[in-house]
Amino acid sequence: MGNTLGLAPMGALPRRSPRREEPLPNPGSFDELHRLCKDVFPAQMEGVKLVVNKVLSSHFQVAHTVHMSALGLPGYHLHAAYAGDWQLSPAEVFPTVVGDMDSSGSLNAQVLLLLAERLRAKAVFQTQQAKFLTWQFDGEYRGDDYTATLTLGNPDLIGESVIMVAHFLQSLTHQLVLGGELVYHRRPGEEGAILTLAGKYSAVHWVATLNVGSGGAHASYYHRANEQVQVGVEFEANTRLQDTTFSFGYHLTLPQANMVFRGLVDSNWCVGAVLEKKMPPLPVTLALGAFLNHWRNRFHCGFSITVG
Repeated sequence: MGNTLGLAPMGALPRRSPRREEPLPNPGSFDELHRLCKDVFPAQMEGVKLVVNKVLSSHFQVAHTVHMSALGLPGYHLHAAYAGDWQLSPAEVFPTVVGDMDSSGSLNAQVLLLLAERLRAKAVFQTQQAKFLTWQFDGEYRGDDYTATLTLGNPDLIGESVIMVAHFLQSLTHQLVLGGELVYHRRPGEEGAILTLAGKYSAVHWVATLNVGSGGAHASYYHRANEQVQVGVEFEANTRLQDTTFSFGYHLTLPQANMVFRGLVDSNWCVGAVLEKKMPPLPVTLALGAFLNHWRNRFHCGFSITVG
């Protein structure tokens, strides 16, 4: 008898390869949630600044900065950085030691260490002349699809005061990241905690991020229109200060002219822009910025030269 059911032989059936799902990526650090949007906005400039960078070796470099301003006394900064041999990514090299000292003797320094493949540690110190102002210790563990961080700020066992910050981020999908921040502070006669929830959604050309908690809210939207144009929108609300700010920034790159233009407009009637121009073949970058606050009738501008 023939095959009355009309079934094909087993060897003729198409074989489906098992579906392999790509593992979820690591969400990165909590402090970098709004980084793409913040990089669009121009940095404040005032006065005249000269920066000379010098690379002494593949691991060590220094920078000299002279800043003259009408708002304060002229200042000099010596910046030194050491980078080790262990490079996990273009932006992460371990161990890293960075220090910045001004003409008054005040020091800002931080040390980055890689204790294990997934465990990072950071120590930050800030002094004002011979007096310690801030000391902070961070420990960060990066799993396959999550990041957990614990920070201790100004721990004082004798005075029974400390600031503790805990961060956690989890990648739910390739686009969606959720997490939170818990800030706990204690000092004689005062104790409290603030909880903040966070989320980030990343698409092909845009990223939306939101932090919301009892202390306020922080929302940002970053959009990359093309290789030359980037825009960012930022909203910040502080419940303690009863203050709300809305800002719009844009970033324009002109590779043919070796120029970068950044600008901003915010709800406090502030308008600002910074123009950066590279001067090849010389290792020189010129920057010119101007900022105007219509509400307070304040205007300041700045000019900087970076060599190296």
